[in-house]
This record gives sequence, C-alpha cells and structure tokens, in this order.
Amino acid sequence: MRSQDRFRLTPPRLLLAVFALTAISASVALAQMGAETMGGVSYPESAPAKPIPKWTVDDIRKMRAYPDQPPVIPHSIEGYQLSVNTNRCLSCHKREFTEGSGAPMVSVTHYLTRDGQMLADVSPRRYFCTACHVPQADTQPLVGNTFKDMSEMGVKHAGEE
Repeated sequence: MRSQDRFRLTPPRLLLAVFALTAISASVALAQMGAETMGGVSYPESAPAKPIPKWTVDDIRKMRAYPDQPPVIPHSIEGYQLSVNTNRCLSCHKREFTEGSGAPMVSVTHYLTRDGQMLADVSPRRYFCTACHVPQADTQPLVGNTFKDMSEMGVKHAGEE
C-alpha cells in the first residue's frame, strides 16, 4: 500500500504551511516599506552626484599647513599605476632618478625600517605613496576651518623679543 506513504496535508502541517507563507509575505512587505522609510524617516530621491573636480596641475609646491605634514602632490596622478609590483611615483622621485626628472627626492625617512635601519630601496611601509600624499583639487572645504598658524597668533621664535 504505497498510498499510505505519500505526504498528506494534516492539520498541523497545514497550519505550519500557512504560518510560513504569512511570515514570508510579512517580511517582504516590511522590507519594501523599509526601503521607503527607515525608522519613521522618509528619504528623498537621491540627487545626481556632483562632477569630480579637476586636479590642480600647476606643479608648484604648496606650503604645508603644519610641521611634519606629508607634502601634497602638485600634479595629476590620474592613470598612475600603484600596486605591489609597480609604483610610477618612484620612476621620478626615487633618489637615482631625480636628477633627470627634476622631481624632489623621496625623503630619506622613506628608506628607514620601523627599527631605524637604513635600506637600499624604499621601505615597504612607505611604498604606497597615496596613503599619505594626496593630489589637490580646487574645491570648497567640506567643513569650516578656523585654524591659525602660531606666527599669526603673535608667537615669536625662540630668541626673538
């Protein structure tokens, strides 16, 4: 009697199936509502992104805003390859290439390990230039800035009075 082995929809199984379908449809409805409003706050349609600003490419060195600030990149680096195998920045800024390129040499600190040992090549921890150095663009600041340099605040150099 094979018909006895068939799946039969008994009242507990029917109740479980109805509960599962209700839970699935409720979660879909909540997900759709959540896309429109999140936590009671409705979000407007997203605005189109502003165009990407043009890089400053005048090749003029910029004054640093504070001591030990990494110098900014005064030229475009669009299309530069910077990977584990290739660093295009070093093709001009590495010590042995600066005479031919006219670019400033990478600081000697970039040749030091964490322990202060001098290396023959750029230290792996200083290899990815754009981790610290950034190109500049002519844009408005995102946040207001009231920073004043010490010299603007009337602080004199040591020995001046």
